[in-house]
Amino acid sequence: MSDATTLEALAEAQGGRAPSKRMLIIVNPYATTMSDRLKGLVVYALQGRYEVEAVDTQRQGHATELCREAAREGYDVVVAFGGDGTVNEVVNGLAGTGTPLSVLPGGATNVYVRMLGIPNDVVDATEHLLAVADDWRPRAIDAARVNDRWFAFAAGAGLDASVVERVDRHPQLKAKHGPWYYAGSAIALFLERYVVNPPRVAVSVGETTVEGVSCMVQNGQPYTFFKRRPVSLAPGAQLDSGDLSGAVLERASPLDVPSAAVRAVSPRFSVGDHRHVTAFDGVRGLRVRSVDERPVPLQVDGDYIGEEMEAVFSVLPGGLHVVA
Repeated sequence: MSDATTLEALAEAQGGRAPSKRMLIIVNPYATTMSDRLKGLVVYALQGRYEVEAVDTQRQGHATELCREAAREGYDVVVAFGGDGTVNEVVNGLAGTGTPLSVLPGGATNVYVRMLGIPNDVVDATEHLLAVADDWRPRAIDAARVNDRWFAFAAGAGLDASVVERVDRHPQLKAKHGPWYYAGSAIALFLERYVVNPPRVAVSVGETTVEGVSCMVQNGQPYTFFKRRPVSLAPGAQLDSGDLSGAVLERASPLDVPSAAVRAVSPRFSVGDHRHVTAFDGVRGLRVRSVDERPVPLQVDGDYIGEEMEAVFSVLPGGLHVVA
């Protein structure tokens, strides 16, 4: 059965029941798996249980603006329909408001969808949203922050942010090759900029300071996925644990980075056990600053957000509500 037929059947199965909740769907029309037909079918299906309004984003930051307005207008739920970049913009509009977030997968990786336990197939996720209409239980989870930008699950300062910036410059290749394009870009960037005289950062957690070339921070488990394989950096932080975890890569030799990467995707080894990685967990905040006058690249939820001389990370326990 095709996705279209399945979504039409879902809509018909609702039996004309009156919608009981207002839903705003924020659609990224450029997401990897998005099409006008798919969007229309999903909206049609969800209208069986919700009073639905769907809006396409027009520019960077538009989703955040729409979500702030939705919170003021009292929508029952805002759905991010796109990839993790769309989720990040929605989180930046809803954090601290009490208006719940939900997600429909439309990107290549969809990390947050999987972390929330929502199916990573748009038809199954739509059916899931229809089912929770009768079992409405929004729950509070944590919202994390770096400087003035919220993030849902992960952020980085240094090498991984540089990789994200390079990948984001070529969205067609990112969509076509997915994690393999990330891997190739990481290798090329590492050889060009990090083997010889890489940018250096100092990471301060409480009274402890560690120097390195990259700091990765997570607000839940895992940090990301490589295809279906979870990439784990440090144990500890969960979406509702009220703290952060992560790791500092202390140097960027041709041996250290590959061996740390292998540990990150292996269920048998821990990145934190690498002799040139310092892992941390159970922290409420940390500070990353440049130690060589070169600004530090930053990424949040897989989106590059620029360079700063200093990045301050924090967490707001229960700062975000989700329906999942």
